[in-house]
Amino acid sequence: PGVVGLKSSKHIFVCLLRGINVGGKNKVDMKQLKKTFERVGLRSVQTYINSGNIVFIDETNSVPELKSLLQDAILEDFQLSLELVLRNLTQMRKLIKALPEAWRIDQAQKSDVMFLWDEVNHASVLKQLTVKDYDTVEFVSGAILWNVRREYVTRSGMQKLPGTALYKQMTIRNVNTTCKVFAMMDAAAKQKDK
Repeated sequence: PGVVGLKSSKHIFVCLLRGINVGGKNKVDMKQLKKTFERVGLRSVQTYINSGNIVFIDETNSVPELKSLLQDAILEDFQLSLELVLRNLTQMRKLIKALPEAWRIDQAQKSDVMFLWDEVNHASVLKQLTVKDYDTVEFVSGAILWNVRREYVTRSGMQKLPGTALYKQMTIRNVNTTCKVFAMMDAAAKQKDK
C-alpha cells in the first residue's frame, strides 16, 4: 500500500478557483460545480466551502491538459473565464510541512497561503511584496505563507497587495481552509489505496 499511496498522490488534486462568490460577483453554485467536474470524467469530486476548493482524482490528464479541461468546462457551464491553481497531494504535503504549526486563524492572528501561478512561482517573488516588521512572510514552492498578529492586520504590508500585478497571479486561502483541503486530499488517498 505504501508504494500505491506514493503513486496515487500525483493523481489526487485540489483545484483552487480565483475570484468566485466574492461580493456577489462570479456566482458559482458548489453542487453544480461538482457536477461539472464529474461531467468531464473526474472522480471522487468533493467541494469545500463557497470559495472554490474542489478535491478530486484524475489519472488520465497531464496538469496542463487538466487545467485547460476545467477552464473550458467552467466557461461552458457557468459562462465564466476563471483562473485556477491545481496542486496534487505531494505538493500540498510539502506545503503543509513548511507551514508553522502555530499558524492558525484565531482571535490572535491571521495566517494565509497565497497560491501562485507558475509564472511567479520563485523565491524572488518576495521582493515584490511590502513586508513590515510585524509580518512573517515565507516562500515555499507554489505559495507564499503569511502571518500577522490581529492587532497589526490593518498596518500589514499585505494591505498593499490588492491591485498589484502579482495579486492577479495568485489565489489566497486562509491556513484553516488550506489544512482542511489537505485533510480531504489525504483522506481521498487512503480511500483510493484500499
